[in-house]
Amino acid sequence: MPRYEYRCRSCGDTFEVNRPMVRSSDPASCPAGHDDTVKLLSAVAVGGTKAAGPAPSGGGGGGCCGGGCCS
Repeated sequence: MPRYEYRCRSCGDTFEVNRPMVRSSDPASCPAGHDDTVKLLSAVAVGGTKAAGPAPSGGGGGGCCGGGCCS
């Protein structure tokens, strides 16, 4: 289930709420009971290793569609 992060404008507390995506825009009360909250924009990191350099280009395939249609 997705986790959404909120900040309370009244007390400044930051908290998370687990809820289905269909309820992602529903309001959330802070743990202290305040209703003046705002949903924060979260950056999602995709794991993996850092690229060592640009992807190879030229002959031998690859590219947008396996190298067959790009000239």
